[in-house]
Amino acid sequence: MTDENETAWLGIDLGTQSVRALAVTAGGTVLGRGSAPLGGRREGVRHEQDPGEWWEAVRTASRAALLTLTGVRIGGVAVCGTSGTVLLTDAEGRPTGPALMYDDGRAADEAARLREKGLAVQDTWALPKALWLVREHGAKGRVTHQPDVVTARLTGGPVPADSSHALKTGYDLQRDAWPDIALDLPEVVRPGTRLGAVCPAAAEATGIPAGTPVVAGMTDGCAAQIAAGALRPGSWNSVLGTTLVLKGAAPEPVRDPTGVVYNHRAPDGTWLPGGASSVGAGALPADADPVAMDERAAAFEPSGAIVYPLVSRGERFPFRAPDATALTLGTPADDADHWAGLLQGVGFAERLCLDYLHHLGAPLDGPLTFTGGAARSPYWNQLRADILGRPARVPEQTEPALGMAALAAHGVTGEPLADVAERMVRIRTTLRPNPERTALFAEPYARLIDELTQRGWLPTPVAAHAHSRLNRENLPERPPT
Repeated sequence: MTDENETAWLGIDLGTQSVRALAVTAGGTVLGRGSAPLGGRREGVRHEQDPGEWWEAVRTASRAALLTLTGVRIGGVAVCGTSGTVLLTDAEGRPTGPALMYDDGRAADEAARLREKGLAVQDTWALPKALWLVREHGAKGRVTHQPDVVTARLTGGPVPADSSHALKTGYDLQRDAWPDIALDLPEVVRPGTRLGAVCPAAAEATGIPAGTPVVAGMTDGCAAQIAAGALRPGSWNSVLGTTLVLKGAAPEPVRDPTGVVYNHRAPDGTWLPGGASSVGAGALPADADPVAMDERAAAFEPSGAIVYPLVSRGERFPFRAPDATALTLGTPADDADHWAGLLQGVGFAERLCLDYLHHLGAPLDGPLTFTGGAARSPYWNQLRADILGRPARVPEQTEPALGMAALAAHGVTGEPLADVAERMVRIRTTLRPNPERTALFAEPYARLIDELTQRGWLPTPVAAHAHSRLNRENLPERPPT
């Protein structure tokens, strides 16, 4: 049952494997939800999706989310997408070919040339991939980000890009300017800016009422950060889905000469530093029962194997190593031990990300929140808190779509986003690390640091800093010799 005068805010998340939609009240009550699967094509370093599938999935997911909301007003809608996913569109905003996904690695040569010109880009960022599309196919068209395809359909025509998705296409958030690159690049606006309103054709297709304000979104990592309520300085959100993304809040940008940490800008002008790793739940065997495997994995702490569980070739954060591959030290006893090694390996990578952020001087003194699909696993949540040796929170809703609902409310009402998010986000669980279990994982974490350093992937100063923090926080004090 819903109040006839109630307002819901609609968030839409274009994920890797599905589109999700949530209709949420200002107080955090989810009134409706919907989802629809997405396909894709992976082959080696290639990863593409058909942009046409995004719209069809949005139609299905939004209709399901709004199906039972009789008498409820939809106050606004915002859309997030995977960071770094890019395609070309024509003058009407229609895709002219497939989209290169966030981890597509075909543009390494273009990225190297851009770095030679002084641009701090990674191989899988959108800017080198846009240049690759133009070079490889001789294609002409406007560079477009994943959510812009959907918001253009919602409003009935091309829309500006939001500065969050534009970041990996080279947009300078401090100067509010594009680089001098021979590409057709869109106008850019801040997240939370009104882009237009849902047109009649889109309303008929999606069930979203015509005239509903459409608000510029942010990347999926930023969306999850909003959904975690991690917008005050020193707060951090760890999003664990197919891959791992850490996003924090700071009064100033966090400077990283290697470029693996980048800074989004919040709607209020403050900064959201973070990075996206290539480890994550995508490395887990797809045919396994995760609940049963979690239960069995608890017998292997620590695992007989130390794993760095890359989902695909190359690492992006906490170090840049385009040729890195998943590694396993030791031999697991059985499939449960292997599962344990994968879960623990993600935790080790997460800890190394935080160690690197500390090395750069990022503020880390606020709360840590776990979101993403993997946050549905109570065992993995506690394991990660124990490996990190710090408390963590898990909200009731861990989906980026909730963050987009909050951003839509901010964009329409003008209320500060941090205040909107804190009212909308409900914390389900607070995790406390067990010091004894934290100590169990200190030695395998140290071994992994050494292995990553020996392979030339992890810079020696970063490894030394991680060891220093580990010795100070987790290892017993040694008597003088």
